[in-house]
Amino acid sequence: MNDINNGIQINTRKAVMIGCGFVGSATVFSLMQSGLFSEIVLIDVDKAKAEGEAMDISHGIPLQRHMKIYAGDYTDIADAAIVIISAGANQKPDETRLDLVNKNVAILKSILEEIKKIEFNGMLIIVANPVDILTYVAIKLSGLPEERVIGSGTVLDTARLKYELGEHLEVDSRSVHAFIIGEHGDSEIAAWSSANISGIPIDDFCEMRGHSHYDEAARQIAERVKNSAYEIIERKGATYYGVAMAVRRICEVIIRDEKSILPVSTMIHGEYGIKDVALSMPVIVGKNGIETHVPISLNEKEANKLIKSAEILKEILQGISL
Repeated sequence: MNDINNGIQINTRKAVMIGCGFVGSATVFSLMQSGLFSEIVLIDVDKAKAEGEAMDISHGIPLQRHMKIYAGDYTDIADAAIVIISAGANQKPDETRLDLVNKNVAILKSILEEIKKIEFNGMLIIVANPVDILTYVAIKLSGLPEERVIGSGTVLDTARLKYELGEHLEVDSRSVHAFIIGEHGDSEIAAWSSANISGIPIDDFCEMRGHSHYDEAARQIAERVKNSAYEIIERKGATYYGVAMAVRRICEVIIRDEKSILPVSTMIHGEYGIKDVALSMPVIVGKNGIETHVPISLNEKEANKLIKSAEILKEILQGISL
């Protein structure tokens, strides 16, 4: 299936991964198994690394479904439906996502310069950290409409929250409806006031399941979610499987035009008095990217935390030269 976008034929079955580190390679592996694409291109500053990852993943094609996976260059992005940017320095133990900002902004700028040389009309998904800062930079510098620049945001954080709640309440995590909003990082907010289990308010469901001390349990769960990446990095050096599945989900929503609600990182224009910053709030996502923001109920404390999260990101952005 192909779409025509500004005179360029878009191959809706083609994706490009820029950056073949742990996250990029794990994401390509997940996408290969998804059946979403018939062609995936790997691009990396280390061409041999891209070639090796492409070869390794391609050897599983006979066990899945026919497709093409190969190392390429920036000319390969022209007709791609989705370009994913995972290239960047890795987060080290005791290093916050925001500590990565200067190194990874420079890397992203160099990538965007290459993309701008090509008449690219697909979707751009930013995965590298700090994802909110890099999403803002990509929106400002890519030349693409902002609805087609999407940060992976708190999709993974939200999945972690649903998992933790499912474990705590002994219920299928897919029945949990809750969001992590704000920064993908230390100032993220668990939006408890809008959380529910298949429509049942979460405090009522806790009581139904015999759980008391709801406030303390909620605090502990939110802390575990926030610290998940640090704990994984401490134990194994990097996180990549979870984010790979989060990116796969974003791709599914776009390619299938699901119009699903996801907490991706995007530009905020006045919600809760916040503007000119990218962070995660629930939005409807479909084949044309971000369609509209979805208002969710926040209490005063949560709204104030969201404003504080935006202020932290804005302070970082002030130190970046665009």
